[in-house]
Amino acid sequence: MTAHTPVVKPISQIQLAAGSVMTIPNINWQEFELILQELGEKRAAKIAYSNNTLKIMVPLPEHEISKDLISDIIKILLKKTGQKYQSFASTTFKKEGLAGVEPDASFYIQNHQKKIGIRRLHSEVPPPDLAIEIDLTSRTTIDAYEGIAVREVWIYDDEKLTIYLLRNGKYFLSNISAIFPEIPITKIVPNIVEPAWVVGSFQALEELEDMMITGDF
Repeated sequence: MTAHTPVVKPISQIQLAAGSVMTIPNINWQEFELILQELGEKRAAKIAYSNNTLKIMVPLPEHEISKDLISDIIKILLKKTGQKYQSFASTTFKKEGLAGVEPDASFYIQNHQKKIGIRRLHSEVPPPDLAIEIDLTSRTTIDAYEGIAVREVWIYDDEKLTIYLLRNGKYFLSNISAIFPEIPITKIVPNIVEPAWVVGSFQALEELEDMMITGDF
């Protein structure tokens, strides 16, 4: 009779191609923290953890282009509406024992002053007011965002922007952004992101700035 010995390989040594997703069930909080330490901070992969399940994703190159463009759109709109902010690229937000998530981009707006000067997150730092996700290779783990209690989450997928707003600890779908209630965000974002693949990001953002002047949304 042949005995089969399972092969155990460190997470950090598993090579995932761009666009790949790996899901690992039955991971407790301590194991999640150890995996984060093993993966380190300088990596291409993103993580999402909730309900004892860890998802590890490696974005495609075009994922970064959409992320940067939507971040630029938000900065233009925040400046136009007179809202101060502190922005971040992919950063690990955690609620101990419950959830962990790395948005593609995030913004502190109402809480921007609490984040100024803070280089590393700790338990006293509130979650961001806005998180951005680009769903090219996998679906966003919205449960993780509920655990972190991010007030507003934007998910861009297949030329469509979906907005989730937090109410009483649960997300609901909304056509209106709480941050930009007077601006048709779900219309503007696709109308800037998709043409940018043809005309380039610079021209697409210039067109947005022209829209802001004329009000022609």
